[in-house]
Amino acid sequence: MNDTPGWASPGSAPSDPSDGRDGASVPSPGGPADANEPGVQWSKEQPPAGQWSPPTGAGAGQVPPQPPQGWGGGGGWAPQPAVAKPGVIPLRPLGIGEILDGAVSTMRRHWRPVLAISLTVAVVTEIGRILVQRYAVPAPTQISQDATPSEALAHTADSLQSALIASIPAALIALAATLVSSALLTVVISRSVLGQGVTVSDAWREARPRLLQLFGLTLLLPLGAAVAVTVGLVPGLLIGDLAGGTLAAVGGIGAVLVVVWLAIRFSLASPALMLERRGIIESLKRSAKLVNGSWWRIFGIQLLTGILAALVAAIIEIPFMIVALIADGDMFQGLMTGGSPEFSWTFLIVTGIGTVIASSITYPISAGVVVLLYVDQRIRREALDIELARAAGLTGQGPAASGAGPASGTGPAGS
Repeated sequence: MNDTPGWASPGSAPSDPSDGRDGASVPSPGGPADANEPGVQWSKEQPPAGQWSPPTGAGAGQVPPQPPQGWGGGGGWAPQPAVAKPGVIPLRPLGIGEILDGAVSTMRRHWRPVLAISLTVAVVTEIGRILVQRYAVPAPTQISQDATPSEALAHTADSLQSALIASIPAALIALAATLVSSALLTVVISRSVLGQGVTVSDAWREARPRLLQLFGLTLLLPLGAAVAVTVGLVPGLLIGDLAGGTLAAVGGIGAVLVVVWLAIRFSLASPALMLERRGIIESLKRSAKLVNGSWWRIFGIQLLTGILAALVAAIIEIPFMIVALIADGDMFQGLMTGGSPEFSWTFLIVTGIGTVIASSITYPISAGVVVLLYVDQRIRREALDIELARAAGLTGQGPAASGAGPASGTGPAGS
């Protein structure tokens, strides 16, 4: 796709003055007849609008007069044609309910590729997390009751540092799995907008050339967030004492706000990179351009999506957590006594099953909302609905297809 739309905005073509129907020569039935105009002999009394009836004794082959096109039988405007909907969304600016419904509809209509991708990613990620948590993360040690507050704080900091270092392999596995699934789901969802199905192999073949650039984009975004947090915290930490702590707190709050602002501003960079074949920096600029003027709307939709995904995940995972605690008596007893029990295989496997199920459901919805937000912003800014209608082969069907010609391209990815 180009940065600017390459098609004309929809509109009606000007009438041909040579056909004698330029609008000025059509008399109004309600007005007086013009004696100078031949062939016009309107009666002074006319029946009320919408109550025309066929002549008495009309033959079977005769058709009663029809009201002018665009007018209803009662003299009002007729309903507009239905908006074209070749796939999971109507081709017009979307509301939040339609975006969420489009994401869910993609899972329902194309459940085979969506489930295959999300389930594989969830299983691989969870296996990596379980192995790291079972073997790499050091077992928690008890803090001596005679330890001073500074010693207890140092001990806690060392434990957290060891846990973070040990969890790096699991984080890398999750990053790689999420990267691949994000690319594949973007292809599946973009095709579902056009009502087209796609297999996992087709999605992989289309997404594979973009994986390296998507990996760079995925690393660049958290790196930028880390830089913003560092800039906000370091000055206060260097000063120390109470004033430094206050400055660090203010800087940390400011850094969080900046990170949230940047995250929303660049949230559409991934679909722009995948579907428009852009580079990393160009995708970031493209996302900033699409989000400009709609930051709060996109923020609200993504916040609501995150809350709904968290609620669905909690509803699924909490019963598995309860079953795992009941099945592992030592784990349950350790929690009741306030100790730090070691994670057993039973606990990790049962909770892992719940996490896999929850991730398989929530991740496609989150990815679908991001892609559909991208499509919605392009419809609002660049009349992408016309190009999508043309790509779906809809010509002259509804407002979205009014300016569409023969089908061309393969959808958002090929526009």
